[in-house]
Amino acid sequence: MRAPAFWYRPPGVIATLLRPLGAVYAMATAHRVAQAGFRAGVPVICVGNLNAGGTGKTPTTIALIARLADMGLRVHVISRGHGGAMAGPVQVDPQRHVAADVGDEPLLLAAFAPTWVARDRAAGVRAATPGADMILLDDGFQNPGVIKDMSIIVVDADKGFGNGLCLPAGPLREPVATGLARASLLLSIGGADAQTRLAASLGHAITIPHMTGELRPLPMGMSWAGARVLAFAGIGHPEKFFATLRHEGADIAATQALDDHQPLTDALMARLERDAGSLGAQLVTTEKDAVRLPAAYRTKVLTLPVRLHINDWTAFDTALANLPTR
Repeated sequence: MRAPAFWYRPPGVIATLLRPLGAVYAMATAHRVAQAGFRAGVPVICVGNLNAGGTGKTPTTIALIARLADMGLRVHVISRGHGGAMAGPVQVDPQRHVAADVGDEPLLLAAFAPTWVARDRAAGVRAATPGADMILLDDGFQNPGVIKDMSIIVVDADKGFGNGLCLPAGPLREPVATGLARASLLLSIGGADAQTRLAASLGHAITIPHMTGELRPLPMGMSWAGARVLAFAGIGHPEKFFATLRHEGADIAATQALDDHQPLTDALMARLERDAGSLGAQLVTTEKDAVRLPAAYRTKVLTLPVRLHINDWTAFDTALANLPTR
């Protein structure tokens, strides 16, 4: 489901009418996170957000995997496996599992580190701990099942925290001040202009170390300049992907914004293939969407992968050095 446009505008009539429900949602979240959780035998880092929907958690998790691996640490990832049928805990096997089994994000993350799907996050942590020096929770900041040793809140620098209201009046799972008070670090993802706007609007509210980063296309040995494409994406903010393609010089003949995690059925792909053919365009999608492609289309669709570039790792490295030992 696409995020309502009014979430990212100053509060109007709809947001005002829904605001009491948002207050109830915030109270329910506060009650839930106050519950006692399971303490793992190894440090646990949570990559979470305050907003509903995509903020860049998956590329953040990939960047953290690389950073921690460079330090010689064995990292395992725990994910709820949104969109997958398996409750787990089960370790993702890209040779055996498909997105319908385990979800698209775990299938993508499994290419970078051992990844477990577990609806019960504590059970997932228990299963992963014997082989791990460090565990990354992909999402779960508002889930009390596991005690976090470090929590990183990821936010889209361009969209920020929207109208500042909680669901359904706004995009927030809990108030900004409340969430940041439980977090270790804030990571905002976006270009320099977006980072400047975010700092200007929220600088007073940022009371924890703040890192910045930007998603950059991964060099693939080909140029997108002048390539005529039909771009489709089922991620939190598909327009970000389309903008990246334009920045790379692609000639975008058409775009198709899908719901986050939307199944890429044979019927949908056949329609997109026909549309692309009529436009003389090549189908292209995101790395996360690509793992959901039906087998017959995996060689027909190009992928534009991106990686998160962190401008300064100092705040993370400092927090990591201060983690309690087990």
